[in-house]
Amino acid sequence: MAIQNIVSALCKYLAVDPNSVSTGSGSDLKSLCTTILKSSQNGDAHVNNSELMKRIDFAESFLENPDARSKVLTDLNEELITKSVVLGNGLTPSPADVIVFSAVHSSVIGLSSDDRAKLPHLFRWADYIQNKVKFGELFEKILLEKVEFAAPLSKPIKKVEDSNAKKTVQEANGASSSGTDSKGKKSVDTQKKKVEVSQATAEKKKPLEKEADKKDEELSVSLLKIQIGYIRKAWKHPSADSLLVEEIDVGEAKCRQVVSGLAKYCTPEELTNRRVVLITNVKPGKLRDVMSQGLVLCASNSDHTSVEPLFVPEGAKAGECITFSGHDGKPEEVLNPKKKQLDKITPHLFTDDKGVATFKGVPFMTSSGPCTSSIPNASIK
Repeated sequence: MAIQNIVSALCKYLAVDPNSVSTGSGSDLKSLCTTILKSSQNGDAHVNNSELMKRIDFAESFLENPDARSKVLTDLNEELITKSVVLGNGLTPSPADVIVFSAVHSSVIGLSSDDRAKLPHLFRWADYIQNKVKFGELFEKILLEKVEFAAPLSKPIKKVEDSNAKKTVQEANGASSSGTDSKGKKSVDTQKKKVEVSQATAEKKKPLEKEADKKDEELSVSLLKIQIGYIRKAWKHPSADSLLVEEIDVGEAKCRQVVSGLAKYCTPEELTNRRVVLITNVKPGKLRDVMSQGLVLCASNSDHTSVEPLFVPEGAKAGECITFSGHDGKPEEVLNPKKKQLDKITPHLFTDDKGVATFKGVPFMTSSGPCTSSIPNASIK
């Protein structure tokens, strides 16, 4: 059944007629996959891709050795720390991703929450593949709990108010039954007004709660526009010894001028002709009378004795936007300083134990791989 699923998924992905592939007894996975690859549009290139062939061997070995699957999944999780896809430098799934996903799907979908927590990069990749590749009904959806988008529970205001209102009505009814004099009638009217005011207050609070929840949900890294920049020129700030000024190309008609607190850690010469990662939708403003139009992201150890701009992988171009798997929202045109969005997001930016820059463990990805730092377990600001 597992081999049939791999064959069906690969045929669907490569638009190959599954009826042209015989899956009878004696047909091994490698020969079946090779037949499908040969029949695809880029057949020769696929068949001659040694890395793709290795992934077929991986899938075959995974299916044939159930006792070793736990370790294999752990190794795959480690490999995916710095990748969005199994094979390739960018974000586009390959036949290798389809084959590996199809092979491991039945083994990962039934894992407990504790076991899933040990394989965050594997599940991030699996979620990305199942949402990017059209498998149809071949595979049951792997459901992931994405805690960063979970809105906090609101207080049960309605129940409290309804309880008070009910109690007030009962009191009013009691007062009414105790007599029919004018004072009794006034008491009932007063109590009814209190009920109406109480209910109206509860109704007003509902939209306010929803609005607050929505604001919390929107505090995602996708609000930030993070781009690759190329420093054309750097110089010392004219009136602040701790600051440097950089002229940064981000693929726009005109370079941006950015002020950074890097004078203690880098010389202007070290920054010139270097690629950096910067947030470009912060509100422009002056730092010691010099205009700044961005924020260069740097990794820092706990006591700030070591600070460095993030490294950009070879091949990534100026202006390219950093992506985060699973976070596909649209960046704000300009971040609103009053909402303190940046202050709430940056605590979740850090490098992992291998120095890979992440947001809540999800790598900063470019078309050529992840951004990194020589400082592991560092904060990023």
